[in-house]
Amino acid sequence: MGCVTDFFTYETTKSVVVKSWTIGVINRAVQLLIITYFVCWVFLHEKAYQIRDSSIESSVMTKVKGVGRYSNRVMDVADYVMPPQGSSVFVILTKLITTPKQEQAHCPETDDKYRCNNDSSCTRNKPTSNGFLTGRCVRSYCQIQGWCPTENDTVRTPLLLEAENFTIFVKNSVRFPIFDFERGNLPASLNCRYDPDKAPFCPIFRLGDIVRLAGQNFINLAEKGGVLSIKIGWLCDLDQSWDLCIPRYSFTRLDSVSEKNNVSPGYNFRFARYYMGSDGSEFRTLIKAFGIRIDVLVYGNAGKFNIIPTLINIVAAFTSVGVGTVLCDIILLNFLKGADQYKAKKFEEVRKFTAQ
Repeated sequence: MGCVTDFFTYETTKSVVVKSWTIGVINRAVQLLIITYFVCWVFLHEKAYQIRDSSIESSVMTKVKGVGRYSNRVMDVADYVMPPQGSSVFVILTKLITTPKQEQAHCPETDDKYRCNNDSSCTRNKPTSNGFLTGRCVRSYCQIQGWCPTENDTVRTPLLLEAENFTIFVKNSVRFPIFDFERGNLPASLNCRYDPDKAPFCPIFRLGDIVRLAGQNFINLAEKGGVLSIKIGWLCDLDQSWDLCIPRYSFTRLDSVSEKNNVSPGYNFRFARYYMGSDGSEFRTLIKAFGIRIDVLVYGNAGKFNIIPTLINIVAAFTSVGVGTVLCDIILLNFLKGADQYKAKKFEEVRKFTAQ
């Protein structure tokens, strides 16, 4: 019955005025901190009075320019950029290991782990990185069936050093669908080169500058390959002039984990060019390519004043001011002298109303 009686009770607030400098200072200090937090951080910094659109729609087109010399050949954009469509992800080749005139045949493997003394050391039909073992031992190596001669990717080859001065033009347009707001990154004139201080909004970037601003060394990156990003940030306050919605560029290396790992460091891939001989036979040139991959990443959001989030945050601010009262009650009831007297004034139990 006691539990039932306690359940069917009603509590009402009771105001008790406590004239104490200590409690008064704590109460006003807490209230001031809460109000300062909401005004400075929530409203001014975070702009909580705005509705925000982070579902950015973006398109990116790229174009690389520059020529260089590699192994007594002049290479232009068609030679060193892959893929050639001008997408947001592309590779600038800086080093090539070429294995020419490969054809389908039988030949010995070149990997040291396939050394052999007799045929019994070579398991027939076992796959390798270059083909399938035939079960024969030829010239102290297991023989394979595949593209022959096999690749030797340990040879040293030159670097396309002129790539450091190649330029990358990035054309970007974005749209925030909630506000039906569209914007592009092209300035009034393209007679510029990106510089973080002198030309921070120019969309033409020198590859060497991208590498440097990402904190990397060009020679090391060209030797082993790597992945860099051009980040385009659109953080727009549409309560201000729409002309102030401008992109911010930043650069970083995305495969920094690969850089520190001795297992398959850097970035490389293989591709082949196929040919047909006059006798109808097929052969190919295998190319192991090392390069600097560029990923253009676009992010951002836009905000504009809206009455609904403004009212919600104003109500939250007024509600949070009551935290000062809770803190003062805890101090009065537990830590200050006269706590029992305060309890007696604050809490009063009425069991039954008496009719007058």
